[in-house]
Amino acid sequence: MTGRDRARVEALVDALERLRVEEWARQMGDRRRLIVDSLLSGIFRGLGFTLGVALLGALAASLVRSVVVENIPLIGGFLAEVIHAIQARM
Repeated sequence: MTGRDRARVEALVDALERLRVEEWARQMGDRRRLIVDSLLSGIFRGLGFTLGVALLGALAASLVRSVVVENIPLIGGFLAEVIHAIQARM
């Protein structure tokens, strides 16, 4: 093996170590760990999505109420009807 080939192999080994290929291969081989990691990942993604939508919905509701209170023409009347319809269904 020449010096150039050795340098290329070492660079490749370094790149693979940085990518953590060995750890990834070990995880893919352990089905129990893969299932647990996937389950936890799904639970936390769902929780994050739910909290994010709740916060954005609360912010939107707050903005809508402030627009109705200020009674901006056209938009305020339409939004007031929407809010009354929503409150009637709750």
